[in-house]
Amino acid sequence: MTVPMGRRERKKAATRQKIADTAMRLFLERGYDEVGIRDVAAEADVAVTTLFSHFASKEALVFEQDADFEQRLTRAVAERAPDEPLIPVLRREIHAMVRHCTADGAAPVYRMIDESRALREYEESMRLRHAESLAAAIVADPGQTRTGTACRTIARFAIDAYALARESDDPGAALDEIFRMVEAAWEVA
Repeated sequence: MTVPMGRRERKKAATRQKIADTAMRLFLERGYDEVGIRDVAAEADVAVTTLFSHFASKEALVFEQDADFEQRLTRAVAERAPDEPLIPVLRREIHAMVRHCTADGAAPVYRMIDESRALREYEESMRLRHAESLAAAIVADPGQTRTGTACRTIARFAIDAYALARESDDPGAALDEIFRMVEAAWEVA
């Protein structure tokens, strides 16, 4: 059963979302490099300190669902049924993430990311962090018999599958192809 959020939590979540939405609108209208933190704070009608209490950096404004994606992946691994195989669970979660990131309206955001060195670097560090968190969740699985190296490798493959599929003309087909290889690698590990 989900516990409903209290008033304070709802207000914090609404403020965070307002800041993220404002930032994305400004970045897409004016260009990422043309918009400063103060511009976002002023437009969202919050103090700069409030903005930084919700987002650690300007780059984090673009990847505002970063923590949610990471938690979804680790929860999917940790909360799966004891007899449920790992790779189909990862495939399902990565597929959901790719669907979200390739939905209508996402293309301008990814064009902006591709055009900004700072955003590309942030995205790469984010993917590495996601892979490490995912690997830790796989290693922590009580039934896990593979080495830590094998777990880290599969985690990296899964995160890279997300990036490769998102960039493909046919993300679903790309995921199918990639996860056939991931499954084969996991079986021989």
